[in-house]
Amino acid sequence: MNKPSILVVDDEPDNFDVIETFLTNTQDSGQATQDYQLHYAASGKDAIACLEVFQPDLILLDVMMPDIDGIEVCKKIKAMPQWSAVPIIVVTALTTKKDLAQCLFAGADDFISKPVNRLELTARVRSMIRIHQQYQQLAAFNTQLEAMVQERTAQLQSMIFEDSLTKLPSRAFLLQELKKRLQSGQSSLALVYLDCDQFKLINGSFGHAVGNQLLIAIANRLQQHLRPSDVLVRMGEDEFCFLLNQIENETSLEPFLHNILGSFLQPFVVANCEIFITVSIGVALSRNTDQQPEELLQDADTAMYQAKLRGKESCQIFDHQMHLAMFNRLILENDLQRALAQQEFILYYQPIINIQTQKLAGFEALVRWQHPERGMVSPAEFIPSMETTGLIIPVGMEVLKQACQQLRAWQLQGWTDLTMSVNLSVRQFSCATLLADIDRILAETGANPANIKLEITESAIMDNAETAIAITKELRSRQIQISIDDFGTGYSSLGYLHRFPIDNLKIDRSFVNQIQSENRNYHVVDTIITLSNQLGLAVIAEGIETKEQLEWLQNVGCKYGQGYLFNKPLPASEVEKIYLRS
Repeated sequence: MNKPSILVVDDEPDNFDVIETFLTNTQDSGQATQDYQLHYAASGKDAIACLEVFQPDLILLDVMMPDIDGIEVCKKIKAMPQWSAVPIIVVTALTTKKDLAQCLFAGADDFISKPVNRLELTARVRSMIRIHQQYQQLAAFNTQLEAMVQERTAQLQSMIFEDSLTKLPSRAFLLQELKKRLQSGQSSLALVYLDCDQFKLINGSFGHAVGNQLLIAIANRLQQHLRPSDVLVRMGEDEFCFLLNQIENETSLEPFLHNILGSFLQPFVVANCEIFITVSIGVALSRNTDQQPEELLQDADTAMYQAKLRGKESCQIFDHQMHLAMFNRLILENDLQRALAQQEFILYYQPIINIQTQKLAGFEALVRWQHPERGMVSPAEFIPSMETTGLIIPVGMEVLKQACQQLRAWQLQGWTDLTMSVNLSVRQFSCATLLADIDRILAETGANPANIKLEITESAIMDNAETAIAITKELRSRQIQISIDDFGTGYSSLGYLHRFPIDNLKIDRSFVNQIQSENRNYHVVDTIITLSNQLGLAVIAEGIETKEQLEWLQNVGCKYGQGYLFNKPLPASEVEKIYLRS
């Protein structure tokens, strides 16, 4: 460790000799002598001039000096930022309080009266040196801490503005860059928002490690389409976004979009596997430089969502009607949540007739929404939204509960042979709690399960045939009847019919409405009925509207039917007036 440097400023060299003697020959109570590097300046000007050379840790400054006195020297040194922390001990023969106060006001840290006393000098020097060393240690620590903070800040900025997986810029960087370009007056900008279709299947099938490798490969391939001054960022998960310059209109963007979609025609080779994947693309064009970055990004995201609704490998350019559509959808979803809580969903019942005997066989329960302001809302408007949000599951269970309660009420009135058909959506059928929910509802309502028909679409059972078989067997073990709804409109499931424990097939109204002797649907319906009779399944035709359709269905052996020819869906009170009179 270097010896502390002390600068003695005094116009009398003899005074320096005395100080040097006191500080270098100290025998203080047997303690070891403390060594210092002593330097001498004969004037205030010399002292200021040699500060850089001597680098003092302490200055012993005489007050009474020609040219510039010690007070002025002290002020000048303390005014220099690089020397302001160096302690100054004023050595003076002045002893009045006023003189000493003047020294302190000038910036002196301590003072020693002349003639100098050895013990006092060494004590004050040690104290000031110790304080200065502590200050230096603190300054060094602060410098180190500041360097650490700067380094950590740089790391955090890197984390914020760079995607750790692909090393592409991040969403935060995109917003910052977009803001900068808009503020600089660039208005011919476009955001091209990409979302990988069904990427969760990749993670589910190959694992997240392979999924991450695929994302890196996608990023590398997309980077090949970057032009100078364009930016490609990873938005998160399986989403990417291009920020493009000099895009005047939709037409000028078409070649770029064509190339992007074309780049996904070739498979990605990841983990020794060839993986094909497609993307959905949403595009937003900047309208003016006053537009907020978040607003433009939201437009691109909205367009991308609309593209995904159209199916895989779709591209959609944003227009303002999409904002209105998204707003209305949000309002609808909020209203549906409230409707479930406020029990605004009610049931109507459409009669199902045995068309061979013309007698009432049962009813199909159909959900209706009694909106407090809009009145009765069409199922075509709210059912798709419930499917998308998953609200179809709790609403579907509420529908089943109401239907079972009504069936039980009619059974208690003596109509014990009536059946009640209730639809199960794809999401309901795949719900893990389906069987438990049905058991709970049957226990709560006391309805006879043998009189309940659950209608399931072809797609619900064909998405996972083995699981569907197991579930339908569990339902049949509870004596619940199973109907395949809209048969013939989904997958070709004729080969599976003998494996499913089902009771009924419902012929879709699209076939019934087009029944003509010269139309091929004639043969489709005829074949379905013939096959059903051979398998011991009852056939229900829906959408019967004319006597000609009824007569034809009777002739080909169809057992049950429903449609406006018989009656429209009715509230329970109307059903009782028309069909269930005592």
